[in-house]
Amino acid sequence: MSLFLYLLFNHRIKMTFSKYIYSFLVSALLLTSCQEKEKQIASNDLTENTTDALSPYTIKSKKLLPSYVSSKQESLEKFYEKNWPNNSMNGGFLVAKNGQVIFEKYEGKSNFSKGESIDADTPLHIASVSKVLTATAILRLIDREKLNLEDKVNSILPTFPYDEITIKMLLNHRSGLPNYAYFADDTKIWNRSKMLHNQDILDLLAQHKFGLYFKPDRKFGYCNTNYAILALVIEKVTGKNYRNAMQEMIFEPLGMKNTYVYDYAKDKETSSLSYKGNKVLYEMNHLDDVYGDKNIYSTPRDLLKFDMATYSDKFLNSVLVSEAFKGYSYEHRGTKNYGLGIRMLEWETGEQLFYHNGWWHGNTSSYVKLKKDTVAMFAISNKYTLKTYKIWKLAPLFGTYPIKLDKDDVAN
Repeated sequence: MSLFLYLLFNHRIKMTFSKYIYSFLVSALLLTSCQEKEKQIASNDLTENTTDALSPYTIKSKKLLPSYVSSKQESLEKFYEKNWPNNSMNGGFLVAKNGQVIFEKYEGKSNFSKGESIDADTPLHIASVSKVLTATAILRLIDREKLNLEDKVNSILPTFPYDEITIKMLLNHRSGLPNYAYFADDTKIWNRSKMLHNQDILDLLAQHKFGLYFKPDRKFGYCNTNYAILALVIEKVTGKNYRNAMQEMIFEPLGMKNTYVYDYAKDKETSSLSYKGNKVLYEMNHLDDVYGDKNIYSTPRDLLKFDMATYSDKFLNSVLVSEAFKGYSYEHRGTKNYGLGIRMLEWETGEQLFYHNGWWHGNTSSYVKLKKDTVAMFAISNKYTLKTYKIWKLAPLFGTYPIKLDKDDVAN
């Protein structure tokens, strides 16, 4: 081989080797850069979460990895499509962690006759999930030293005829009060052509002194009357109508711009309507203007703002939060219990899941809070369906919970 050919051959080998080295270094740098970016996102340096989903009561939380979000989205999409195929939900569904929305979807009509669509800003009736917000208003009044958990109800509402019942017993459903929906259905007690109001409930209790279902604080007995009376307590302590008090204490401070308390006279023509499963309209009745136990209209995004505020000492002190998120009824063994305005599942393993469901006419709602994992899930529909209540089964996607989730419910 000539010297020229040898040098040329050697030069090409060096050039080819250099290209491989260059490509390897570039790939390594890109991989390192991506890994560093992921590490930076996943670092323990907590940042103040200021996404649109949150209220002014922000908390320090860890940003989610894009890979984490995409993996959860795939599972949540599959769960949604299985339970509400072919755009059948007629409402809103949202799942968030650390205040960051992972998955949300809105579809259907708030008013079928007018063709008004449901979107992220459409308030829907959240039914008994309203109790969570009513309880929070009471706790905020306690935080301001305007009220105490152990206060007797008749020390605030003098005509309330049951001496032993306290504010706490109303909150945790241990009062024994009869359900107003039952005694107000008796035509000898109430003319059902007239709308029933919260003050009417108190007046009927004072007038008839209905027998209690059980001795106060003896056991748990879920009852809407408890929260209708709590709304009157809020009015008496604040000197304001419940609707205005909730706006000033909860909705406005948290930036819940699409949330309000229903007013039958003002809102019956404009609010989202309620439908049976076959899209037949539910008619209003004499119980549709009672609030505290129901009648708050809201959106999943607004409820996420509320959920995140419950982690903030600026909104409610940690002592009261711990009082709210603990069980009060252990007369019978089991996993189910009730706190102060919140239901819970407690397992022997130590895991806890907090939630509240709601139903009124065709409206169904569910709020699930995985407190340890900073996860919130919401489903609200104004067309009757029980599938709304299934979202708690998603808990194993976010933590160790002894819940069986069918393999075909989510992505593998």
